[in-house]
Formats: sequence, structure tokens, C-alpha cells
Amino acid sequence: MSTTADGGAETRTVTVTEDAAEQALSLLEGEGMDTDIAGLRLFVQQGGCAGLSYGMRFDDAPEDDDTIVEAHGLRVFVDPSSEQYIAGSELDYENGLQAAGFHVENPNVEAECGCGESFRT
Repeated sequence: MSTTADGGAETRTVTVTEDAAEQALSLLEGEGMDTDIAGLRLFVQQGGCAGLSYGMRFDDAPEDDDTIVEAHGLRVFVDPSSEQYIAGSELDYENGLQAAGFHVENPNVEAECGCGESFRT
């Protein structure tokens, strides 16, 4: 299954801000990866004090059953089991005084741990 940022009536698993896309594309290119095929994998895993946590890594290509979100030139891969937890989320990049990094704004979260690294739906 594939969705795109310009997908019209299609439901998007995640949206990606321009800042997040620019940062991820820069990192992908720095790793020598082909940004036309490779992408950022966003997933949910068991762990953290609230039960679930986000994970991200670069993949050379999507898996057959991944949802592929394309936004601002970035491809984001989401596996079916993670999709149920992050549907409707926004991936952003924050650059603040105390920390910089990717952040997932997830409307499905019912509770987060104090540090914001894990969540429960």
C-alpha cells in the first residue's frame, strides 16, 4: 500500500513537515543512500515506561507490505503493525536549546512517560 503527500482522498498514515524531510534527506545523502529508493523507516516497538516507543532508521528500500508516505522528497516507510499506533501522526524536526531531533506528534496517545520517549494508546 502506498500513500503520497499529494494523495487527494487517500488517508495518510503520517504527515511530514518540510523541516523533518530536509533533515532526513540530508542524513540519507550523507550515508550515500539513493533518496529515490531509500527512506526513513518509522516504527513502534515495545518498550519504555509507558509501554510503546518510536523507532527510526534508514532503509535501502521498503518491504512489500509497507505503507510508503512521500512528502517533500522524502520517503517514509511504515509497517502494518506500527501503522495502527501512528495513523494520523506528524513527523517533525525540532531544533531547540536543549535538544534537536525528530519528534512524532501522535493524536492516538493516551499517556506519555515524563521524558516523552514512550507512550500508550
